[in-house]
Amino acid sequence: MARSRGSSPGAGAPPGLVTLGGARPRGSTANLNAFPLWRYLVVLVVVLLGCLYAAPNLYPPDYAVQISGRGDSPAVPERVVALAEQAAVGAGLEPTGVAIENGQAVLRFRDNETQIRAQEIIRQHFVADGIGDDYIIALNLASTTPAWLEGIGGARMNYGLDLSGGVHFLLEVDMETAVRDRLNGFEEEVRTVFRNERLRYLRPIDTRLEPPEIRIRFRDEADRDAGRAALADRVREFDLSSEAVDGDPALVMRLRADVVSEIEDYAISQNLISLRNRVNELGVSEPLVQRMGRNRIVIDLPGIQDSSRAKDIIGRVANLEFRLVASADHPRSEVETFAYQGRDVDLQRAVIATGDRVGNATASIDPETSMPQVNITLDGRGGESMHAATRHNIGRQMAILFRETLTRSSYEEVDGELVLRQIPYEEQRLISVATIQAALGNRFRITGLSQSEARDLSLLLRAGALAAPMYIVEERTVGASLGEQNIRAGFISVAIGFALVMTFMMVYYKLFGLAANIALAVNLVLLIAVMSLLGATLTLPGIAGIVLTVGMAVDANVLIFSRIREELQYRSPQAAISAGFDRAFVAILDANITTLIVAVILYAIGSGPVRGFAVTLSIGICTSLFAALMVTRALVNLMYGGRNIRQLAI
Repeated sequence: MARSRGSSPGAGAPPGLVTLGGARPRGSTANLNAFPLWRYLVVLVVVLLGCLYAAPNLYPPDYAVQISGRGDSPAVPERVVALAEQAAVGAGLEPTGVAIENGQAVLRFRDNETQIRAQEIIRQHFVADGIGDDYIIALNLASTTPAWLEGIGGARMNYGLDLSGGVHFLLEVDMETAVRDRLNGFEEEVRTVFRNERLRYLRPIDTRLEPPEIRIRFRDEADRDAGRAALADRVREFDLSSEAVDGDPALVMRLRADVVSEIEDYAISQNLISLRNRVNELGVSEPLVQRMGRNRIVIDLPGIQDSSRAKDIIGRVANLEFRLVASADHPRSEVETFAYQGRDVDLQRAVIATGDRVGNATASIDPETSMPQVNITLDGRGGESMHAATRHNIGRQMAILFRETLTRSSYEEVDGELVLRQIPYEEQRLISVATIQAALGNRFRITGLSQSEARDLSLLLRAGALAAPMYIVEERTVGASLGEQNIRAGFISVAIGFALVMTFMMVYYKLFGLAANIALAVNLVLLIAVMSLLGATLTLPGIAGIVLTVGMAVDANVLIFSRIREELQYRSPQAAISAGFDRAFVAILDANITTLIVAVILYAIGSGPVRGFAVTLSIGICTSLFAALMVTRALVNLMYGGRNIRQLAI
């Protein structure tokens, strides 16, 4: 049977060199691979923007000591900056730069060791000058990115602790305060029981920490026995004993050792939860918050640029207490006096509700007065306590007491060396005294705050109250947790893998391999640019994600080029190029979408380094798709599009 010349395209012709007969006019496929001008411009603009926003990573940050005022303090004055610089220079630690940026003093130093020494020297001089507690002296990484680049949103990509370090805090939980607060709670419960049972006792009740116990004196043994019977089933945390104290019959309630351990464990656990919430509120990527020993907590904040606010929020312990204003005939032993707007206000010691009953707190603006306010929502028990306390006290006044635990810096000489001591102290102030107009539920407004106070208070309450005060005993910047050798190995592995892939592509796919290599380099630039714009943190697992992204980007090009080779057996070179890109698209999209789904799941259920890997992988999938389908196609079109070619270098 005779067969027409065009019935089997390419029959008998060598692969890669196809001659079409009368099926189509010569040159009819010449314009298949010509992008319109706007597509080339889109690719060019994206690549240029990628290079622009990846550029800040070429500017490594300086080690710096940052000085900022506490709370609503104004900008750091020149006198304080001069004192800090003089202290550093006097110790032989010449700063490479001194400036006031956004109201904060920044002193730059040449290395991490000099930075740490300078912080200690400056703190010593500030304490000696009497201003040690007025300013936060924090370690920082000061940006060296040009101002014009920062002005358009350019920022350096953050590195994790395992790459370039970050800020490390070691906090100590005040266990004595945790136990004392619990004892005070039991003391109040004892008063309530005796008041309800109409039992007489001698005031005041003696509460002690060493050993943890509560001593209650009575007029006679009959009252003591009645008190013991009333408390027997209500305070199981104590061992009750009948003794004589100061010659009076007394009931001694000793807190059991296992209960003390439970209180301490609860304090650590609650503080860990609260700290994690606070760190999340600060937006720090991949933080580490964990317990160390009996009463200490370690916090690592990788890639953080401004540690002063983090130190201020983490180091502060704040809580609220809702109390009734005491009446004139209230027993003086159950009253505390506080100053409020130039006058003294007596409050009952009994607490209606505390900050740990706060379910939510948000800062907003009062629409009537245009002043900052904090909207607080109590939980179920807190709402019940508030309702029970206010429904029978309509017309009386209720106060909101703000309690904050701070530390006072002091240096002591130990074995000839100055040792920094952080002495905790508590500040208490009334922030509101108002008349109860009706029985209250579980929603409140707190007014009379500044904007920053409202913001910080809502953050602290929303993050959760601390079960016990804590203070920073150590702060430093840390290097790579896996060591310099592992860091170098991670980057060398990326470089070697990148070089081997590029070599293979050049040798095996020739000019098409060159296009793939250029697209691969563009992919890495875009990946770094996107991670920088999003403020993502790069860790060693993230580097693994980059390596995987390189492999996936090459895989997409391999699918395209292999498809073009297959199409060359049946089509002209121009048609084979067009069909190769079009027909490989579905397979590439399916593979990348399934991998993206896995990355999203890893991010959703993972934490720490796992999330870092998932973020890098997710961004890399998107950039590799753009590089393979747009950049590679544009380069191939520039090389072969619009030309009459008879064979391809592939």
